[in-house]
Amino acid sequence: MSKVASVRGLALSAAIILLALPALAGSMAETPMPAEPEAGPPPGFECAGEPVTGSGPGFSSSRDASEDAAREGWLKKAQAIYPEATWETAYKAGVSCAVQGLYSKCFAQAIPCRPQAQGADDASGNETAPDKSAEVPKAE
Repeated sequence: MSKVASVRGLALSAAIILLALPALAGSMAETPMPAEPEAGPPPGFECAGEPVTGSGPGFSSSRDASEDAAREGWLKKAQAIYPEATWETAYKAGVSCAVQGLYSKCFAQAIPCRPQAQGADDASGNETAPDKSAEVPKAE
């Protein structure tokens, strides 16, 4: 291959890349950002101050089994803090996995939460609030 053909090939490749960059940048700019996570714990729940991390015993050939093992490991640690804790009531819950070939090891991380005590949701101290259940119209 001559130097001229080499330079032409390089120039053509550079031109193609330069023409493709604006289209690539435009498609990246249109990607929506994920929604901002909640600012506090779920309504009606009180949560621990720090997240808890759990994982399974080792790498597994099944991603689903590895995720389940991570959640079980998390649940054991979370129930040591709040016996009522479940994965479904956890705050900022997520599972991430490390993959090595066909095997994966997953880690579950979340802040354990439990239902608030009956008196905890009434911070104003007004214990004689009127019962409004009689005011709700019945469906016909």
